[in-house]
Amino acid sequence: MEEAYVRLLCPECKKDWESTPRDLPAPTENYHCPKCHASRRLSEFMRTEHDLRTLKNLS
Repeated sequence: MEEAYVRLLCPECKKDWESTPRDLPAPTENYHCPKCHASRRLSEFMRTEHDLRTLKNLS
């Protein structure tokens, strides 16, 4: 069985990375960039609408 992942992009420093939805909080909760520590709602870190839909469906 393959595990889903979502792509994230920090709106502040532009760091990009991938994570599994199970390792992330709900889309409306605050999240912190691992590089610059910017704090925003997790949904603002989603690279695309598809990533946001995946996160919402699997969280």
